[in-house]
Amino acid sequence: MFISVFDIFKIGIGPSSSHTVGPMVAVSRYFDRLRELPDLVGRAHKITVTLHGSLAFTGKGHATDQAVCLGLLGATPDTLDPDAVDGLINDLKASKAITPDGLPTFAFDPDADVIFDYGPPLSLHANGMTFKVLGETGELVDEFVYYSIGGGFVVTEAELRNTRNEDENIEDPGEFPFPFKNAKQMLEMGQATPCSIADMKFKNECHVQDESKVRDGLDGIWSAMDACINRGIRQQGILPGGLKVKRRAADIYQKLIREGRTNRPFEHTVVDWLGVYAMAVNEENAAGGRVVTAPTNGAAGVIPAVMRYYLDHCPDSNKDGIRTFLLTAAAIGGIIKSNASISGAEVGCQGEVGSASAMAAAGLCAALGGTNEQIENAAEIALEHHLGMTCDPIAGLVQVPCIERNALGAVKAVTAASLALRGDGNHFVPLDGCIETMRQTGMDMMDQYKETSQGGLAVNIVEC
Repeated sequence: MFISVFDIFKIGIGPSSSHTVGPMVAVSRYFDRLRELPDLVGRAHKITVTLHGSLAFTGKGHATDQAVCLGLLGATPDTLDPDAVDGLINDLKASKAITPDGLPTFAFDPDADVIFDYGPPLSLHANGMTFKVLGETGELVDEFVYYSIGGGFVVTEAELRNTRNEDENIEDPGEFPFPFKNAKQMLEMGQATPCSIADMKFKNECHVQDESKVRDGLDGIWSAMDACINRGIRQQGILPGGLKVKRRAADIYQKLIREGRTNRPFEHTVVDWLGVYAMAVNEENAAGGRVVTAPTNGAAGVIPAVMRYYLDHCPDSNKDGIRTFLLTAAAIGGIIKSNASISGAEVGCQGEVGSASAMAAAGLCAALGGTNEQIENAAEIALEHHLGMTCDPIAGLVQVPCIERNALGAVKAVTAASLALRGDGNHFVPLDGCIETMRQTGMDMMDQYKETSQGGLAVNIVEC
């Protein structure tokens, strides 16, 4: 199964790829559907959107209702100016109507027509959205369901039934030079060629678009990640949402700069650098800023932090190493998504920060010259030690424990890469076995620990 590096790493806005980016994409897809049904549209008067499962339970904290409204106004995650959001929402509340491109005007009240269904989730996935178009007398004209399955990927019921976790634009893997579906096949293909994991991924990408566009795209991904870190280490204040969580990355960054001038830093200070890079990204995400899914928004800080660590703290780092990092990380992320899940609402935070840590470990190992076997080992070590991690955001906000959890995921990634590089690639648990364990663990996990804010820290910390 081929999942492009540009599907794994998508530029969007916070605070959640599944709860913010995904719903905006779903709205766009639904409008495309309506444009192909002119007879139906001629009877349309009003549109409503019902959020199910995790989208309902943590939708307020994750700004899902706001994302739906923005999508209805024609905004897209990759182009939306975060500073324009409040004005757009206020205008919609005043007009109570939308006029999508190529479609008639629909009545839509943002306070009444985004419906939170707190009952059981839809049967196929925890992140379901039901779109309804109603006639002038309230009769049902059209009803359609989309699922936001993590990382900004959106599928219909039919797509999810036929090919679980497969995006509609993913091409037949048999058409690609290296159509690996799992880590075992990936290693076998690498041995037969021989090619590095990054080389195989690059050749697959070049099957879809020109080499120069792939390289430019990779550079653009890192540029967006790096810009997010730089914004995060400058911003101060309180994060939105009511928990009154203070931004800490800027203060920590300044302290590290001052301590570096004393020539007496602790050896473990490098861990603090990893942490501040990751926290900078996830504070930006929590504030609704521009981030890159890596592979999700909730886990967006891990990979940029490890990449910045590679550039700032590893000798002989360079741009080629950054591209190798991203290609390798995307290969691992695609395998995880294809065979398990990257959705916290489906398998808990092991699927988000755990996947991100595995991807970062693999990417760093590759950038530092690791063999394919060492890279696979690094990914397995990082993922194995996130197994069973729940997703329990307090107040439904992507803040506590999410921000610090990214910092720890980055530290684990570097540790995993280092351990793998000290070995020869031989190890006891294969990555494929670890991924399957994560999938099974996620299926066994109770729903209150899967991004519903009904268990764990979310119910054991009293809000002040």
